[in-house]
Amino acid sequence: MELVSIGDVRAAAAHLDGVAVRTPLLSCPWAGDGLWLKPENLQPVGAFKLRGAYHAVACLAPGVRQRGVVTHSSGNHGRALAYAAGKFGVPAVIVMPTTAPRVKIAAVEALGAEIVLVPPAERESAMSAVVADRGMSPIPPFDHRDVIAGQGTIGTEIIEDFDAVEVVLVPVGGGGLASGISTAIKALKPHVSVIGVEPEFAAETQESLRAGELRTWPIEATYRTMADGVRTSPSALTFAHMTAHLDDIVTVSEDEIASAVGLLAREAHLVVEPSGALGPAAYLYRRDTFPPGRTVSVVTGGNLDPQLFADLVMRAPLDLGAA
Repeated sequence: MELVSIGDVRAAAAHLDGVAVRTPLLSCPWAGDGLWLKPENLQPVGAFKLRGAYHAVACLAPGVRQRGVVTHSSGNHGRALAYAAGKFGVPAVIVMPTTAPRVKIAAVEALGAEIVLVPPAERESAMSAVVADRGMSPIPPFDHRDVIAGQGTIGTEIIEDFDAVEVVLVPVGGGGLASGISTAIKALKPHVSVIGVEPEFAAETQESLRAGELRTWPIEATYRTMADGVRTSPSALTFAHMTAHLDDIVTVSEDEIASAVGLLAREAHLVVEPSGALGPAAYLYRRDTFPPGRTVSVVTGGNLDPQLFADLVMRAPLDLGAA
């Protein structure tokens, strides 16, 4: 299987110039000495997904692109693809699970995309049906080389902006983000540790990497986590990238995720969804499970229900003394 290269990531960066925000690195003195955040929740669609979705649409031949694009998504990738399709003036169909947060469904609708709601287990088959019936190009949320390359631009920015970085924490769901970032960082700074972070309730990639084979958990298991953006399983493509480039996977609990969302709001003044808080949660509460050093945590998105956000902000934080 051919993996994405640093050249592919650089090509994506050219497409994204002037489209994606070059997000800053924010120091976190409130978390102790050594943590910086890469706040991708500041992207125009509120999440890093813009990078991969836009690059994938840009790579389509004009005649093919004109027929439109389709994906399946719990929300952020769907919103990103709808945004990218709008920029190119082409139609988009977004297949979303019935369990998707209403705020994410509304955000996709606001961008003019057609939404198809299906049970979680039918996401991929529904996307395939749209491809067969309407001739649209499928742009899945992670199982796509151009999507992986687009996400990898986060890695090149981290290295360019912070040459002294020693550890990068990346949330893992389907694995497109971790695949792209680890590809870029290992090409540019092989000694930097790239650590994936999963919820304990959706730790498929950790189990798969340690077993040396791709393993999939049932939806009933992974949908227990509040981190709705990382409930999906890795693909053979993303698993190959993560096997080649990730140094390890660590997990965090639901209480740790919730506490991190509140701390990021109060101390970093960031609106972060549970999936986006996985890396900071690992740094705050599981720091002994990965190498020490100057750490950048990718904050992947900030699209969550306002009431859930308020509840998490008001919750008492966990004791940081255990970190």
